Amino acid sequence: MKFPVDASQRDVIKAFGKLGFVIVRKANHIILERKNKDGSITPLVLPNHRTIKGSTLRSILTQSGIERNEFIKAFYD
Repeated sequence: MKFPVDASQRDVIKAFGKLGFVIVRKANHIILERKNKDGSITPLVLPNHRTIKGSTLRSILTQSGIERNEFIKAFYD
């Protein structure tokens, strides 16, 4: 499966939801966070755009420590 290039915001948020993230705030940016098993919290910031570019998504995944294949699986499931 290919990495999404211009993915809809709704589909991206849905994929992150499958990975355990919940929306904390929605304004100019969308703030999501995930509570980890060790008690720590992983924050995630998405731009509030209709579509999210592939380069932006790759950068977000790198910053949050999510594997590319893990995201692709959640995105297409």
